[in-house]
Amino acid sequence: MYVTCVLTSGFAKILFQNSEMSLFETNIRFMGSLLASYALTGDVMFRDKAALLGERLLPAFQTETGIPHSLINLHTGASKNYGWASSGCSILAEIGTMHLEFTYLSDITGNPIYRAKVEHVRKTLKNLEKPKGLYPNYIHPKTGKWGRHHMSLGGLGDSFYEYLLKAWIQSGKEDSEAREMYDEAMDAVVKHMIMRSAGGLLYASDLQYERLEHKMGHLACFAGGMFALGAKTQENEVSNQHMDIAAGLTNTCHESYDRSATKLGPEAFHFIEGNEAKSLKNGEKYYILRPETFESYFVMWRLTKDPKYREWGWEAVQALERHCRVPGGYTGLHNVYQLDSPKDDVQQSYFFAETLKYLYLLFSDDDLISLDEWVFNSEAHALPIRGKNPLYRAAPTL
Repeated sequence: MYVTCVLTSGFAKILFQNSEMSLFETNIRFMGSLLASYALTGDVMFRDKAALLGERLLPAFQTETGIPHSLINLHTGASKNYGWASSGCSILAEIGTMHLEFTYLSDITGNPIYRAKVEHVRKTLKNLEKPKGLYPNYIHPKTGKWGRHHMSLGGLGDSFYEYLLKAWIQSGKEDSEAREMYDEAMDAVVKHMIMRSAGGLLYASDLQYERLEHKMGHLACFAGGMFALGAKTQENEVSNQHMDIAAGLTNTCHESYDRSATKLGPEAFHFIEGNEAKSLKNGEKYYILRPETFESYFVMWRLTKDPKYREWGWEAVQALERHCRVPGGYTGLHNVYQLDSPKDDVQQSYFFAETLKYLYLLFSDDDLISLDEWVFNSEAHALPIRGKNPLYRAAPTL
């Protein structure tokens, strides 16, 4: 009862807050948690609150193309984009990380508008001509044209690809369009962005127009798990290659942890000038309790049962306890290469939603949130798979 009161009280505050909020963050954090709570409990209060939030998010889609803005005022419905985002563009990861939640919301409420909005976004992206088959991180909501050609499996791009794969899984493998788009995107990513260093480490490089940056962000460390999930859920001619990529990327992300003094990974790491899987800039050496590497450990353990993923996870648990645990909780570090690194005095909310959850599930039995019955949204909220999970709780069709 206490948890329910806290959730509903906090929910009421965001609905009537007269300020701009991130459409993406509101969806993956608030909407995702409400939908997961409904699936797990069957309490219609969570469904109804999710529907109310969904109604408040819809005005962000009222653009010339239907591509949503990044920022929304839930009180007034006014929306806009970040000024820094390639001359007012929307961001690929943000507009592509709505599908799981909005599709499920339509199914449990019987209101098709949410699915229609995200399917229109997907159709728009599918029909655009893509440079080298790749999706740039920016698209203009007025013209429907790409902005600056910056491509990444890390920040600004990451969860778009994850949601293509997981939308297909969530649908009980009936959403063939999502799987086709995922497969085509990964073909291009493997061809143009997956690199091997001189020292033999596999990494996902950012690409600026024609120029590889030879660096990988911590946010891209989820991709090992994604490649593995894609390979294991549909056997085809590239499945073995993608499993090798999954293992290679996950190993590289572990190396970025293992090559630091604290055994925690930096925000970004490079593969140039004889340096591999290490940060070269002071502004990239911090660790803010991120979960992506542990997400890949968890998925790789579930799918391969290789004990090294649990061993790596336990190393991370010990490092978190040793370097991030403080009397009031857990804190990030300014420099993972210093044993006595200054602390940032911030405990991120995703530390509970994702970091600790993935580490806990890494050491749990397979039937606890089985990957055969659940998919995780980008904030690690568990959403049921249609046709596989009796807790899907779809509304009766008329």
